[in-house]
This record gives sequence, structure tokens and C-alpha cells, in this order.
Amino acid sequence: MRILLLGGSGHIGWELQRSLAPLGEVLAPPRAELDLLDHAALREAVRSLRPDVIVNAAAFTDVDRAETVPDLARSLNALVPAALAEEARQLGATLIHYSTDYVFDGSKSHPYQEHDIPHPLNVYGKTKLEGEQAIESLGGLFLILRTGWVYSLRRPCFVTRVLGWARRQPTLRIAADQVGSPTWARPLAQATAGILARAAAEGTEWLEQRAGTYHLACRGAVNRYEWARSILSLDPAKSEQVVQDLQPAASAEFPAPAKRPAFSALDSSRFARAFGVQLPEWQVALRLALMPNTSPGSVPIQTV
Repeated sequence: MRILLLGGSGHIGWELQRSLAPLGEVLAPPRAELDLLDHAALREAVRSLRPDVIVNAAAFTDVDRAETVPDLARSLNALVPAALAEEARQLGATLIHYSTDYVFDGSKSHPYQEHDIPHPLNVYGKTKLEGEQAIESLGGLFLILRTGWVYSLRRPCFVTRVLGWARRQPTLRIAADQVGSPTWARPLAQATAGILARAAAEGTEWLEQRAGTYHLACRGAVNRYEWARSILSLDPAKSEQVVQDLQPAASAEFPAPAKRPAFSALDSSRFARAFGVQLPEWQVALRLALMPNTSPGSVPIQTV
């Protein structure tokens, strides 16, 4: 299998490079070699490399900055997926694309399912939704995997920020009115590789029957305050913490350019039914992510 991976240095992309490697040749050109903002060059690269699978983990993910540079966000989050979908269809290749829980407005009080109508509140969510719609309109063999609150320890994210704050500040106030499904990048990448491995074994028709949009996140939901409390309790270097008081707060205390959904937890049961696997509960994934030297094989991707 010849796999073109875009966004290989991100949270998901770094894990994908390792999870996809056993399946064949993984091509992950760095930004210096392939500028995704040059859509013509991107199309030419796809035509030249002729991959069997395109995995798009690239995106403009700075939610607040997207409000001030909407054209840049749209270029990466909407126009790149559109170009990839068109080229994949011409090649007969499979396209796997990651989207976000931020396509929803947070008005629900229980996890979002795929049939819920998107209504993004910010530029990031709007451009990611536009990317989804472009892929769907072009058709072909594609999977759109919506996920949320993705983290790893290799790049800045909520988990690393909380650990950093705890080493500098005696008191932390964390929003308790934002709820989501924290998702470790490693099991997300492994589940993706599992799909492709099974598709190779079962044949193209198996994947064609399952093409579409799915939610794929670690199971369960939690607010950011409770998530932070779990992060601190599982910190492998607790002796370095100086924090003494963790307090719940309202999001309004931390004004930001982009409005965020108050509730964006995802229900991934449709993915489990279609592909026979599910990600671990968010608490289990967090414990493993913070455990020193966790081996890839110890991440419990569960068969259902």
C-alpha cells in the first residue's frame, strides 16, 4: 500500500507515521517540500506520487487566530480537502480526512451523532465543515473522521499547558462549562491504521460500503476543569508541581476571539458498529498517555 500522509508533524500525524508504517510505504513530505497553500503544487504531487491512500491530518487548528486570518484557515481547512478529494477520485484512491467536534454549536446536552445538524460558531469550525462538504459533494471513496479535544505530549495542547501551569502557579482556575471528549492521538491513529489494514484484507467493496462521515473520539465526556484535575492526579512528576488549589471557573473569565461550543462531546457508536472497534474511555487513554514509556501495543483499541 502506498500512503500519502499530510500533516505528519501534528498530534495525529506523528502517531500516524508509526501506525501506518506496517501497511506499506508512507510518504509524509514536510512543509519545506510540499507547501499545502500552493494548491496547484499539491495536486501535482498527488498525481506524481499516485498513492493508494491519502490521509489528511493537516489543518489550520489555531482556533482563535483563525478569526483574524479566515482566508488562510479556509485555504487549509476547506480548499485543501477539496483538492485532495478531487485528485483521489481521479486516481481511484481512498481519502481519509479528519474533522472536528467544533462543527457543532454546543446546544445539545448529550453526545453529538452524525445525523445532528452542524452549526459552527467560529471560523475554524465553519472552514472545517466546508472541507467536509467539499469531500462529500465530490464523492469517491472517502472517510471523514470527526474527533475532538485531541492531545499528545509532543506538541502544545491542553494537557501540556495544564502540566506547565501546575509547575508555575499555586492556583489554577479552569473552565468548568466546556464539555467534550478528550482524545489521545495514538489510539486515534491506530484505529485509522486498523481500518486500512482490514480494507486491504477484505477488499475495496468492504470500504466502499462504509464510506461516509463518522465520529471517532475516546469514549465519555468531561468538562475542562475535571479533565485538568485528572491530568494533575496522573502527572508522572507530581513532585514538580507547585499548584495547591485547582478551582472551577466560567469560560467568560477567559475572553477569546473565537466562541467555542459549551458541549461538543461525540458519540462514536456508529463507527464501532461499522468497523468493529472503539477507542478507550478518555480516562484510560489519559492514564496511558501520561505513563512513561507507554508502548503502542498497550493502548486498548477494543474490538466490539
